[in-house]
Formats: sequence, C-alpha cells, structure tokens
Amino acid sequence: MLREEAPSAPPKNIVASGRTNQSIMVQWQPPPEPQLNGVLRGYVLRYRLAGLPGDYQEKNISSPETNYCLLKELIIWTQYQIQVAAYTGAGLGVYSSPVTEYTLQGVPTAPPQEVEVVAINSTTIRFTWNPPPQQFINGINQGYKLLVWPEQAPEDVTVVTITPDYPSSHHTGLVSRLSKFTWYFGSILCFTTPGDGPRSPPSMLQTHEDTPGPVRHLSFTKVLDTSVQVSWAEPEEKNGIITGYMLWWEVFGVQSRREERALSNSTLQYQLTGLASTTTYRLKVAALTAAGRGVVTSSNISTGVPPELPGAPSNLVISNISPRTVTLRFRPGADGKTAISRWIVEGQVVKEDGAEDLWRVVYQLDNQAGANSLEIPNLTPFTQYRFRMQQVNIVGSSPLSGPSRLIQTLQAAPDTHPSNLSVLSLTQTGLRFRWKPLPTSEYNGSPETVGYRLRVHRMDGLAEDRTAEVEGVAGEVTVEGLDPWTHYRTRIQAYNSIGPGPWSDAVSARTAESVPSGSPVNVTADAVSSSKILLTWSPVPQARRNGAILGYKVLYTEKDSERSPSVLLADGERNASLLLGALRKYTVYALQVLAYTRMGDGPPSSAVLLRTKEDVPGPPVRVVFPEVRLSSAKVVWEPPTNPDGIILGYQIAYRLEHRDSQQWTTVEVGSNGRQFTVTGLTPEQTYVFRLVARTAVGWGQEHVALVVTTERRERPQPPRKLSVPQDGVEARRLRLHWVTGSSGSSPVRYLTVQIRELPDGDWITNAADIPHNLTAWTVDRLKPFTSYRLRMVATNDIGNSVLSKETDAVTTLQDAPDEPPEIITVKPSTTTSVLVQWKRPSDDRINGVLTGYRLYYRELPSNSSFAAEMLQGSKSATDARITTKSTFKTVSSSSLTEFELTQLKKFKRYQIVMTSYNIVGESPPSEPVDVSVGEAAPSVAPQSIRVSAVSPSSLEVSWDTPPLETQNGLIQGYKVHYWQKDKQNQTEKVKVIFVPDTSMHLSNLSSYTPYLLTLTAFNTAGDGPPSDPRGAHTLQSAPSQPSHLSFSEVTGWSANVSWGAPSTPNGLLEGYQVIYRPTAPVQGVSKVVTVDVKGSWQRWLKVRDLVKGATYAFAVRALTVSYGPPIRANLTAEPVQGAPGSPTEISITKASSALTIHWAEGDSGAAPVNGYVIESRPSDEGVWDSFVRLLSAGSRSVSVPLERLRPGISYEFRVIAVNRFGFGQPSTPSAALAALSERPFYEEWWFLLVMALVGLILVLILVFTLLLHGHGGKYKACGTGKHMSSAEESVTLDNGGFTTLELNSRALSNTKNTFLKKNGTRSPPRPSPGGLHYSDEDICNNYNGAVLTESTTLTEKPTEVSESELTDSDYEDEQPKHSFVNHYMSDPTYYNSWKRQPKGLKPLGSPFSYEECAAAPDPEPYYQTVVTQHSAGGVYTPAGQPALAHANPNTNPPASRTPVTGFSSFV
Repeated sequence: MLREEAPSAPPKNIVASGRTNQSIMVQWQPPPEPQLNGVLRGYVLRYRLAGLPGDYQEKNISSPETNYCLLKELIIWTQYQIQVAAYTGAGLGVYSSPVTEYTLQGVPTAPPQEVEVVAINSTTIRFTWNPPPQQFINGINQGYKLLVWPEQAPEDVTVVTITPDYPSSHHTGLVSRLSKFTWYFGSILCFTTPGDGPRSPPSMLQTHEDTPGPVRHLSFTKVLDTSVQVSWAEPEEKNGIITGYMLWWEVFGVQSRREERALSNSTLQYQLTGLASTTTYRLKVAALTAAGRGVVTSSNISTGVPPELPGAPSNLVISNISPRTVTLRFRPGADGKTAISRWIVEGQVVKEDGAEDLWRVVYQLDNQAGANSLEIPNLTPFTQYRFRMQQVNIVGSSPLSGPSRLIQTLQAAPDTHPSNLSVLSLTQTGLRFRWKPLPTSEYNGSPETVGYRLRVHRMDGLAEDRTAEVEGVAGEVTVEGLDPWTHYRTRIQAYNSIGPGPWSDAVSARTAESVPSGSPVNVTADAVSSSKILLTWSPVPQARRNGAILGYKVLYTEKDSERSPSVLLADGERNASLLLGALRKYTVYALQVLAYTRMGDGPPSSAVLLRTKEDVPGPPVRVVFPEVRLSSAKVVWEPPTNPDGIILGYQIAYRLEHRDSQQWTTVEVGSNGRQFTVTGLTPEQTYVFRLVARTAVGWGQEHVALVVTTERRERPQPPRKLSVPQDGVEARRLRLHWVTGSSGSSPVRYLTVQIRELPDGDWITNAADIPHNLTAWTVDRLKPFTSYRLRMVATNDIGNSVLSKETDAVTTLQDAPDEPPEIITVKPSTTTSVLVQWKRPSDDRINGVLTGYRLYYRELPSNSSFAAEMLQGSKSATDARITTKSTFKTVSSSSLTEFELTQLKKFKRYQIVMTSYNIVGESPPSEPVDVSVGEAAPSVAPQSIRVSAVSPSSLEVSWDTPPLETQNGLIQGYKVHYWQKDKQNQTEKVKVIFVPDTSMHLSNLSSYTPYLLTLTAFNTAGDGPPSDPRGAHTLQSAPSQPSHLSFSEVTGWSANVSWGAPSTPNGLLEGYQVIYRPTAPVQGVSKVVTVDVKGSWQRWLKVRDLVKGATYAFAVRALTVSYGPPIRANLTAEPVQGAPGSPTEISITKASSALTIHWAEGDSGAAPVNGYVIESRPSDEGVWDSFVRLLSAGSRSVSVPLERLRPGISYEFRVIAVNRFGFGQPSTPSAALAALSERPFYEEWWFLLVMALVGLILVLILVFTLLLHGHGGKYKACGTGKHMSSAEESVTLDNGGFTTLELNSRALSNTKNTFLKKNGTRSPPRPSPGGLHYSDEDICNNYNGAVLTESTTLTEKPTEVSESELTDSDYEDEQPKHSFVNHYMSDPTYYNSWKRQPKGLKPLGSPFSYEECAAAPDPEPYYQTVVTQHSAGGVYTPAGQPALAHANPNTNPPASRTPVTGFSSFV
C-alpha cells in the first residue's frame, strides 16, 4: 500500500456570497479523489481583508463531510479574500485560488458632519453639511434626508430627499413650503439601501417674518349722513408681529379724494367723519408687519344709506363638468348697497335611488365682489349634485338661490385604498386576505367597474411579484401559487374603469410550513466494508427547505429490487452523514437522502449507486447428483445465492463417510463449471461430498452432501406431520415444524415450502432452498391477521416428492395499523374547540380489527424554532410529529369519522395529527394540520331578516345580529347573497357589509322581478351558516319598448298595425298606446291620432283613416305604472311594390234571395295572386269596410245572401287582389245596389183604419174615466223617474260591458255598424269608444271627407241589457222581415228626422248626458274591440294573436270586429 500524502489539489468550485452585513457563506467541493492521496480528514479556510497586507485568519473544518463555512463577525460592507485547502493525516494540501466577496451593506452608523441649518426666507430653510466618514456609511450612500418639524407638532415631519453630489464633499439642500414666522427643528441623516442612519443633532430656528394675510370680519356700523364706523378683526395668518393697520377710504371711483390713516396694532375699529352724505365710499384695510403691508380687504358703503342684506343669486348654470370640479355661472343678486364680501355655494348629493342628502357648504370665495362664475373644487367623482348659492356682505347672508339642475361629475380613479387588510388564513402555498371594501361613495365610478388588486411579493426579492384581481365588491381573495414557509408583503388598491387608486400600507405574512421542495445536495457514498457504507450529504438549499428541517432520512435498497427501500433516520438539521450497516456483501445499493419537516418528507435526492466490498461467498446451492453409478457420481450445482463477490472457481472434495475426516480427495474447477463427474468410487458405499466457491477474498462456506454408490434409487417421501405451534405464530411470520420423510438410497437435497392465503388464494412458493437436514423453518413475508395453509415438497437427486398434507388453517396475529386516518378538515366550532373530520384507513392496511383513533394536538410556539421540543432520542417518524408536549384524545369507536376537541386556549395555533390503533399498537401519524383557535365561524345565521321593495331597482334588507352566545368571536360583517328567483346560477351576486350596519340597500336590480337572498355572518374564522332564503318583488316601472312594429294589408286608405310585447315588461302590462300622424301636413292639416288599447293580449290595430300616398309616423309604447319608450316606424299609405293591380269588369247580379258579385283578373304584380277580398260601402256611412274576407285565387265571383244587407240602404262593392307582397289596388266601385223588401202589413189601408178606430175608443174611455173621478179628489202627479245628468266626462270601456252611444246631427247618420248576419240576426255589437282617447287634433270638421253640418252631441243611451249580453233569442233567431221600427229606419228621411234634434233642447254646457236605468244583469266578459268611425266590418288577426274564427267566410261573426281607430254611433 502506498504511503499517505497531503492532497495535491485544492478543493474545487469555491463560491462565496454575502449572507448578512457581517457574515459571508463559503461553499466548496472536495478535491478530485485521485489527488486526495489519502483519507480526507477536513479543510482549512483562511481569509483576510482584500487588497490590504496582513495576516490570514483561519477556520478548521474537521469533518470531511462538511463543505461549507459561515464566516461571522466581519466588518460591514467590506471585501474579503478567501482560500480553502484540504488535509489528510499526512498534512495540509495546497490552497485554492483566492475568491473575493463583500459583506452586505448596513445602515450608516454616523450622521452627516458639520451640519448648518439657516432660514433664508419666510418659507424656506437651507441645510449645508459634509458626508459621514466613509467607514461609517457601511454601504453605498443612497442619499440624505432633510427632516424639518414644527416645535409645537413634532409628529408633523417634512422630509426632503437629496441625492449625493459626487465628488463634492460639501452638500446643500433646501426645504420649502414651510409656515411663515414659525419655529422649526431641523436635522439630517444619511441612508443606504438597508435603511436610515442616525440623525444629526436637531437645530432650532425660525422662518422669516412676512407680510400678513387679510384682516377678518370687516363690517360697518353707525352709518350716518357724514360718518360711519368701520370694524375688523386680526388676520388669521399674521406671518409675523402685527405692528399696526393701514386704513384708506375714497369716494367710489374717485382716487384723487383718497384719505388714509395709520393705526396702532391694538386698534380694531375707527370712526370715519366728515363724509359727504348719500355718497358711496370704498374702504380698504390692511395689517402691517416689519415685512410690509399685508393683503388688502375692501368694501363699499353709502353714507346715509345703511347697508342691507343682499339679494339671492339667480340663473345658475353648470358647465365644464369634470370628475372633481364644475364651473357655476350665475347672475348676482342685489348687493344690499355695499360690496359683496363672500360667495357661498352649497351642494346636495342625490343618491342613485333618488334619496337626497342634506345641503352642505362645498365652496366659499372671499373678496371677489364682481364675480359671476365660480369653479367649485373638491367634488366627489361620479356623484349627482345640485347646487345653490348665496352672497354675503357686511350685513349678512342673502337668501338662498333656487337649486341648479341635477348634474353628475365624471368618473375618476379611486382616491383611497380599502382598509383593514388582514390575513384571514394561510396554507402552505396560499394566503387568504380580507379587507373592508370601499363604500359606494368612494368608488368614483360605476359600481360595475370597481374591483380590487392585490400585489404580493417575497420579502427576500427572489421571485417576481404576484398580482390577484377581484372584480365587484367582494372583500376576500385567496392568492395561490406561493412558496411555503416564506415571508410575503401584500398591498391592495381599488380600481375602476378610469384607473387604479393608491396602494395601501403593506401587510406581512408568512405561508404555512410544508415539506421541503428540495433534497440534500452533494450526496456521496463510500463502501467501508463488505456490509457497511458511509453516506454523506450537504443540507437542503435555504430557499427550498419550506420549514424547519428536523432531520434526514436515508433510503436504501438493492438495485433493481422490487421491495420498498429501507429507511434510517438522521436526527437534526446539522447531521450530514450516516453509516449504513448489515448490508449484503458485494451488492449494488441505490442510496437516497431526503429532508423532513414537521409536515412530512421532502423529495429524495437522486439515487447514488454503490457496491459493497467483496467477501468470501456463501455455499453453492441446488447441489444434486443426477447420475450415480456403482463407481461414479455426477455432481451438479448452481452458484451461491450470496456470491459476495466475483466467483473465481469451485472446489469439489469427497471421501468415504467412515474414513478420516481429514482425508479428502479434492478437485478444482473454473468459475463457469456447474457439474463434475467423480469416478473410481467403491460400489455400495456412502460418500461425503463438500462443495466450496471462491472469490478474490478466499474460499467461502461449504456445502456437504452424502451420496450412496448404488443404482437402486427412488424419489423421497414428503415431510410428515407439518404443524405450526401457536407460540410460533407472529403477525408477519410463523414457525413451521415437520418430520423428515424417507429418502431411500438418495438423500434429500433441499425442501420447498408453499403457502396459500385463505379463502381463495393461489399456492405460491415461499422458500425453495431449505436445507435438507432442518426440521423447522420460519415462514416470513406474511400479512398480519390473515389465514394461511402450508405444504411442503422434498427434493433429492431423482426429483420432487409428492406434496405433503396441508396444515390446518393458521391465522397470523394482528399488527399495528400501517396507515393512519386521513384528516379531511379541521375547523373551529366554538372559541375554544375545533371539529376534526377524517377518513377511515383502507381495510387492507389496518392489520387486524380497528379499535379506534387517537388525536394528538399541541400548542404551537409563536416562533418557528421548535425543533428542540421534539422528543429527544427518537428515531421514528411518529415521534417527529408527536412531541412530549402533545395531548391526545382517544376515539374508541372505529365507525366515527369526526370528533370535537374542546377546552383549547383562545387565540393560539394548534397542530393536530391522528393515528389509528388496534389491540397491538398505533399506526404512523397522519399529515399534521394546523388550526387557529379563538374565533370560530358564527354558528347561527342573522335573525329577523326583513326584505322590502323601495323602488323598481332596489330592495331594502335589514336584520338582527345572531345571538351573542352563537357569534363565537367578534363579528366583522355580513355577506348578502342575492339572485333572481329560479336563476341562481346565472344571476347570483354577493355584497359585503361591515359592522355595525345591520341593513343594506341592494340596487341595480331588475324591475318587477322576484329576488331571493340569504345572509351570512362572518368573523376572522370564516363564514357562518346561511339563513333561509327570503324574498321580495321589486316594484313596477315603465316597460321597455315593444319588441317589433310591423304593417300588413297596406292599402291607400288602411293598414293593419301589429307589434310585439316588450322584452322586459317591468310590471303588469295594462295596455298599449298607438300614436300616428302624417310626416307632412295633408290638405293643410297635420293630425295626431292617439289610441289607447286596453289589455296586454291585444297587439294589433286596424287603421282606416289614412290618405293615399301620405307617409305616416307610427309610435307604439307599452303601459304598466307608466308608459315606456316607444318603438317607431314610418308607413306610406299605398300598396307596396310588387302588389297586384286592380281587378276589372266588376258587375253585380241580383236574385230573389242573394246577389252575386263578378270580376275579372287584373295585373298579378310581381307574384301570383293568392286570393281576393271584397269591400263594401253603405250609403249611410260612406266608409269602405271588409265585406268578404280572403277568397281563393281562382275565384271570379261570390254570392252573398240579401239578408246581410240592411233594407233600404244602398251599397257599393269593390274587389282587391292579394299576393305575397300584400294588398293591391282596389277595383272600380260597382254600381250602387239597394236592398228592397215587401210592403209590410202596417202600411195597408185597413190596418191604418183599424188603428184609428181603436185609438178613438181609447180616448172616449179615458174621457169617461176622468169625468167619473173628477169630483172625488185631486189629480196626483207621477214622476217618470228619469234623471238627467249634465256632468261632462270621458267614457272608458271596461271588460264588464259597454254602453250605447248616439252621435246626433251627423250628415252621415248611422244606426247599425255591421251588416245583418246571413240568418237575419242582428250584427255583432260595436264596443264603446271609451277605450279610445283622442287628442284635440282628431276633432276636425273635415274628417276624411265627411262634412258635419251641425254641432254634434255625444249622448249615452240607457239600456236594460248590454248588447254583448243579449241571448240567442234576441240576436240569433230570425227577425221578422217587416217591423214597425224597421219601417221608419229603412227610410233615411225618417231616420235622420228623428235622430236630428233641434238646437237648444240640451243644456249648452253639457254635451254629454246620461240616463239612469235599472241595473243590467252581470255582464259576460268579452274581448275589447277598438273601431274607427269608418268601420263597417272585417276581421284582422295577426300571427300569434287570439283569433275568433267563424265557419262562414262571407259573414262576420259576433264580437269579432277588427280593431280599428275611431268609433261609430250606436243605438
């Protein structure tokens, strides 16, 4: 062996880094192994000041495993030169090349020198100084801070930072904007990056005197014809010592007559005499100091005319609106015969819901008498204001002006940051923060754009800042993705659509401890012997420790082995080596090291592969003699199971059994030999064979076998009487006993044990090389608390025996559980208790019958250094987490999965781990969980929740606090979760409100919408349970505009108007309003028509009073509590392009019971004709109306019963073709046709004669009766019971029925509004026009060609039964063809004569009169129909609307009138 020498190479990869301002960390790696020249014993590190001569200081590191050293007690911010050398037992090796490194900067330890502080004017102080000595700066000089504070307010420090002026040694700095003539202290300090140095001794000085401010309260009293007394008060800003006052006065506008007086500093009033009467004077007053005259205060006064209160300003106009200012222009009021000395502006804030704050003064302006506009500053952005103002003179304040219009200031970024930022909870990789959101008044913008931004950065600056944004008004957020066990500083700001606000002060917090994220470094291994390895490593890098390192675990296993690695513990953070013993010889091991904290294990290092040293081998195995003759034997073997090195050869020795044990015949074979035949043996003799393997270390263990030289051999008998004594049964192994079976002439070579796991496992081999001479064996690798059966096989040179009999079922004993329960949650339940919930361990890891659980809990110390509290001397993972200070609770039921730990200390943090246990012992501990005790989340929701609607977009919510005993701490606030009913997932929002408020205004809600909400109280421990949902409806508001507006069946005189329901009705729809007017005057008239349509179902209207070719503007709006915005569209009253032309050749033929209308096809237009429509115009109305609805395209004629025509009325007919573009041009009207009838009986002469005779007889009887009773008494008058009302009112149609209206003195009188039905019944009733309200423009003497000859009177006729209520017998039975009434109604002359009323019969002031009648029966409900005065029938039902169909297309069914504008007269 070579002689040991000192290392010939230095350590390599030397790295030095400043750790603190007085320490440097040095790290290195060992010299290359070939240059060690011996066993490494340690290192020597030497260092000295860089660049300076001097001796080195040395550090001896006596452990070869330690490859770092922390140099301490160094000089701040100083460069050092460092070298490292290794040494062996022979001496010290060579030093490495020097490396240099600075200690970190420190704060200066001396203040600046030769400091002078001088006031250079009334607001500025000048500092002059020299820097501190360089050796006391302790870093890079970042600058100086000039500190100035008032003598009377030392906390009000003004700081000015000055950048160093290199290379000058004399510095100067100014501090300005100070108060005038004020005593100050001044001091200066130097600072570096780590912080500020000490202050220089403070110097006291006073700023210079300056001119004073204006005098206060200038006023006039004792105003006489030739004198006036003026008074004032001292200036508020004296800026020095007041030495006197200067008073001037002059006739207003005449400076040549100015007089002045110098007054003492004690004079605060002066009597002016010798003034001219009734003259306006201008007076000025100013204070004096040594610095000069101050600001002048002036005012006007008229002698002999005492000043009065001024008048109020007027005509307030707001302009130049910005986020914080507006310009207010106004007309000044009367000045009260003196100058205006002050303008006062008051503002009033109007909330979003219309609530108004109190008026308050927002701005004042002094000494601007002629002002007519003011810029009002310091307003709140995005706030609604209105302003009013008043002016002030020496007498007092004017009345307040009227308020200005309501304005809203523009948006701006928030002015403030959220308050009360705190850490609510922490995890290993996250921090949960809570803050108090900004009040709505500080948003400075729309609430929908407000959010919060948190910036989180590591205090060591090793990673980029993290940013988290929270939209809305939430007050909590969790920032994830952080590093464990790391200090962070967090700030928060609010932002809106304009920009961010200021950052808050930083809050410091550290994430929770975790397992290490890095592994030990520099892991090396050295084989000490054939069964020992020395493993060394360096600690986990600081940034990846994630907690306090409690120790290390060494994991080792044979290479390529499927078994779990074995684990050895090395306690303590500083332990960096471990000697592994009892290893297998000459075996390659994979070795890893990991660090662990109290939270668990970190990742293992990369595997280091190392082989133990060689040793002598074990015996060869499976030695058999397959061929044995009388004089020879062939031996076959396999290499040793434990070769313990490289097998170099084998030795076979043999002798007769009864010969001397030392007389062996020996043969050696090579390492590849696996068999050998021995000859020359004696027949029928027993021989002893011995086989030995050899490595470089030497011969190993021998294998001995007996052989009989005979040819009579057979298989062996299996072992017998297999048994497992109960005392040999353990949890994971058992002791099997047996009796060896007969082997015949061939001895048994080895035995095999097989096992089967009950109830249905397969037989597997547990041990295959059991020596033949054993009668007991330990069967291992069994499962605890598991039943097995066992059997054996014996093997000799011939082969295997048959299988032995199986043992009885054997059950292994129980063992401690391998797996702990998994803790799911730990949450505080009260202020002194926590609820622990867990998951049961898996059944196959319980190792027996689970008895219960144990909960270990311990109070965590306030600092992080608690490794010393760990159980001393323990080597188990359990003891690393369960310390001597832990307390435990036992849960004796294995079925439980939660437990409450009580009687804990308030405001402490606890660590909790769990174990499972059975009768044998406990499992390893679970992963620890930390919890804070002292505040639990409230256990009860807020009480007495009240929700009420206050507007269409807001709800008022109020509640009572939870009972005190359920609050579990100090409640910080409440969370209101609210959503639209049945739309929680889409519409849920959260608002947070903080104590002491117990009410909240929810705004920006949808109108007339049901809302539900829940309330939750919260404290620092978390949120309590939510309340049961409570709800309310927001109030109704105006609806949105109808969804669409369309036109159909457009002709030159009519159109069907239809619209869609509003997308957001915002309430119960009560109807619609249709407004239309021509876009340009028609025949000199611009008529606006307004039609109210009652009910929400009807969304169409038939308009019949259009003028051909005119363009109309239509607007439709919906009604709830008020009208919403209208939808608008224009329509030109003419057939659309592509519509058909006019049908031709119109003719009519009349039969006894029907008439037939004929026509020929005209131009079809741009599309085929798909039908025809017949219109009629009765002579008594003059308005075209639908007569026969859509006929088929092939129709060229249609028959109509005469019964549909009214007797005595002439009719004209025309035909309109229809295609997909719409209605076409109408045909030329047909010739007028009158409906004639037979002469009724009451027109016969004989009927008239009979009636005359009957009348004569009745007259005679009446006269006779009067004569008989004329002498017996007086006549008694009988009233008719009829009452006339002259009240004027509009008529409104309700769904309960309708009234009958009569329009008198019309040129075109109308008694019927529809044709008779085919069966002769009366046509359907028209509704009352009460549902239609017209604007004044509708009442026109020239209305659609109908000229009114006289003034009209609208009269309501009494009816016993409403027309809509008549029975079938009234309307649907066939009428007599001749009647007394129809006789007169069939002649227009009679009709108009009895309808027309002489003027003057009605009271002039009462155009409407009502006749009372007996109450009619309860009317049947019906659909309201709106009609125009030109209507004579027809039905229009747009798609999707209610339709009232009728079987006969040629007739109009009752109650199915087309909704049209206007109305007709009714009888």
